[in-house]
Amino acid sequence: MRAAIRTDLLTGLREDLGLRRIGSGQARLDDYWFATGRFDAHDPDAAPILCYIAQWVDAGWQDIEIVRKGLQTFTPGRRAALRLVDYVHVLMAEGMVFVHEEHVQRALGNFGLVLSLRTEIADPQLVALAHFWSSRCHRKAGEYDAALVHAAEGVKYATEAEMEPMAAAMRVAESWLLFQKGRTKDALKLLSEADAVLRETDDFITRGNIQSSYGRMYRREGRYDLALRHFSQAIEEYSKRDAEHRNLARSLANMGYVERLIALQLRKRIDADAAQRRKSPPELRHEYEEMRSHALGHLDHATDIYGKHSNHRGAGTVCVNRGHLHLDSGDVHRAAEEARQAYALGEEKQDWILMARARLLECMVENYKLEEGIEDPAWVAHLALEAASEAVAFSKRTENRRLQARALIWQGLTICNTSSGASDAAREICEQAAGLLKNEVQDHIWEDLQTLKSLVVRGGSLDATLHAWSQGVVGERTFQQLTEDFADLIIPKIWDHEGRKVARVAKRLSISPKKVRRVLARLGLHGGAN
Repeated sequence: MRAAIRTDLLTGLREDLGLRRIGSGQARLDDYWFATGRFDAHDPDAAPILCYIAQWVDAGWQDIEIVRKGLQTFTPGRRAALRLVDYVHVLMAEGMVFVHEEHVQRALGNFGLVLSLRTEIADPQLVALAHFWSSRCHRKAGEYDAALVHAAEGVKYATEAEMEPMAAAMRVAESWLLFQKGRTKDALKLLSEADAVLRETDDFITRGNIQSSYGRMYRREGRYDLALRHFSQAIEEYSKRDAEHRNLARSLANMGYVERLIALQLRKRIDADAAQRRKSPPELRHEYEEMRSHALGHLDHATDIYGKHSNHRGAGTVCVNRGHLHLDSGDVHRAAEEARQAYALGEEKQDWILMARARLLECMVENYKLEEGIEDPAWVAHLALEAASEAVAFSKRTENRRLQARALIWQGLTICNTSSGASDAAREICEQAAGLLKNEVQDHIWEDLQTLKSLVVRGGSLDATLHAWSQGVVGERTFQQLTEDFADLIIPKIWDHEGRKVARVAKRLSISPKKVRRVLARLGLHGGAN
């Protein structure tokens, strides 16, 4: 009886996973566990069974501790005596534990060894899984090129194994990577294709991932209402499988992030009213406070879930998001504490993305102190510059272009805030950031870039720049970039000289008023309708 259950288990688990029959696979494991009460390390198929148990734990069945205990039975001596195919399955199970523990490089070592043996094992489904998990590890490390290669290979091998639903699930991950590379049209196409396949399955986790991906894409475009709607749909899908799934916490954190951005928009309207000596409607202030409250509530809920999963990246991300909310309200002490907690979580796992985000928050805190005259300005300036420098260094260890750009922007802003004679350095940093954000949407990061451009233009030396150009010192700029740089330099100065009248500048330079307004808007100077 037990042998029959075991044989059916291994075959069934492979098929259910490949066809994304999640309820069936979990029920199969529940029956097996009820009949055996434990993982049988002496079973002839113990290694592949443990490998697929690890896959199903990731899909929501039981806990990773089952896999850890199972691996303890595969001592070094026993591993040396295993058949190659069994050894590969043990490597996969161990790699899954490393992923759970956020030991990315150790996991990649295991999956890389599996892939090096792919011709010997001749199992396209297993090879697809090794590529998929390699992709996830590279993505977590911010290594998007390698992640995209592995994701595409995973889809190829899953298709070869005739497991189209599994291939569709892998396309979801591939889609997000394409979006990170700026290929939005291709990303949306893959996401739509995956959705069409998986909506017929009970793979609620991947279906939630699809909605989450849509949410993050709409967030990037500044379509916050749509983003919140998709994050809510993602939470609904995850809850069908597990109300405390770590991906549900991720969507809660994303909702908190978007709600903070909406609150910032509302505050700008309130501040604009105050600048015009108008009183904002009570409903506007109520909406602002309510949005902040929603954001903090969602972040607190995410913290509770991440705590149960011991997820450093997730918990650290929540700290960063909560820190920004505190900073928005002027609570520099709580914001700084959240930054320190996030950095400690990232440092423990050598998570460069999280460490960069934490240092960025710290840099913003110190800049806020400078603006408000809090604490010793010389010491605060030192801390701000140090945090900015570390944020840039950490971001460059990844392929996250937006993170790199944001770190550079705040390094440039910090230089402008702390040194009146460093405009050339700030200008170079500004150009680097602008290159990284080329063709990006005009979101809050783009707005920070415009602020930096404005500071650089106001503090720069026109004579020094023109002299450098006359000597052929133009760096890597193209002629079109030089033309734009010249316009950015000269138009604001003539605009000031002509009493900040767009029409006068246009007439003086024999260009269209639209061109003048576009340059001023790009620099955050806002020429208005004059």
